[in-house]
Amino acid sequence: MRTKILNILRRLKKNEGMTLIEIVIVVTIIAILGALIMPNIMDSRKKANVQITKVAINKIQTALLNYSLDENRFPTTEEGLEALVQAGLLKEKDLRDPWGNPYQYASPGEHNNDFDIYSYGADGKEGGEGFNADITNWE
Repeated sequence: MRTKILNILRRLKKNEGMTLIEIVIVVTIIAILGALIMPNIMDSRKKANVQITKVAINKIQTALLNYSLDENRFPTTEEGLEALVQAGLLKEKDLRDPWGNPYQYASPGEHNNDFDIYSYGADGKEGGEGFNADITNWE
């Protein structure tokens, strides 16, 4: 092993370039590592978006509770979450999930007496499984 390292160092001192085979081997190794690592990185991003959505729904719930303390009622479905922006409890950007879709709101809710808040998930459509599943305040 030590002699291999010394040979490499000698070649570097002589300013010898790398051969085409050595370059192909290095590129192949990098490609294999990339193929193994990329799916894990992509799944981590998807999991993070789901967690961000859950936290955002909790933030919206808190804003709704604060709104109800001030107004003695929750915003109607027609008023929507925009009422929270107008009241200064949320910013406009807080009304969209990580995928850029608006959070859904209904008051009174079908699943909760006061209100339902949910995101349609990564696919932006009702239902779905995995990362495309709806994210709600009742499950």
